[in-house]
Amino acid sequence: MTEHPTNREGGVDVPQEPTGREHRLADVFVTLADTLVNGFDVVGLFDDLAGACVELLEVTAAGLMLVDPAGRLRVMASSSERSRLLELLEIQNDAGPCLDCYHSGQPVLIGDLGATNGRWSEFSEEAGRVGFAAVYALPMRLREETIGALNLFHRQPNALTDAGLRLAQAFADVATIGILQQRTVQRSADLAGQLQVALNSRLIIEQAKGVLAERENLDMPDAFEMLRAYSRRAGRKLSEVAQAVVAGDLSTRDLTSPRTRRENRADRGGSSPGFGR
Repeated sequence: MTEHPTNREGGVDVPQEPTGREHRLADVFVTLADTLVNGFDVVGLFDDLAGACVELLEVTAAGLMLVDPAGRLRVMASSSERSRLLELLEIQNDAGPCLDCYHSGQPVLIGDLGATNGRWSEFSEEAGRVGFAAVYALPMRLREETIGALNLFHRQPNALTDAGLRLAQAFADVATIGILQQRTVQRSADLAGQLQVALNSRLIIEQAKGVLAERENLDMPDAFEMLRAYSRRAGRKLSEVAQAVVAGDLSTRDLTSPRTRRENRADRGGSSPGFGR
């Protein structure tokens, strides 16, 4: 049985209140468990997972690769443009720690990229150039099936602890179970369609980032944060917001307005959708 931390008061053990980090961990696992419900936001889940890794594991960046219906690895989420481009470089060259992790189904933990002795030379050189000194690739695997990799990047060598790695693997495991659960309740064609929708959504999001970056002279991370912030305020899927931006139905003024139709409904007594749905 797990023992909760306690304080001694008057000779009696008094349980401590959960910390903010513990509350946040609980929120993350609840969000990951939401994959067991039909209709969950796949793209939003991946972005939330990458963001949670940066927040709770204190890594510099995180990314997620998934295999598509044709058996090709695709970048599905990245917390920064630097990590996204690195993952794309790996896929393009078919070489790198994240690729090795996916193909072997085993963690590939490189605490110091400067000590790889020429292994993945192009990847290691580019990673160092953009400010990463370490990479940790963890398999998204259940039994004998590997569907992708969760990738963590750090600016400092050997900075991620064993406890942090175990937590990251737990995130990857729960997300994997949820995604594979869909295969047991849907036909394979449905799953292929779901993943294709996710891939199409990612393309739309990248287009919307480009539109905002050009329109407002923003860098890509700031453009993405504008999309995500509006998505959360409005209770709309990230891909829907991106589509509206590309189609010209949402202006920058709409995205930066402090109030949304969802908030207006709430003021009038209406209901609002829950987080992550």
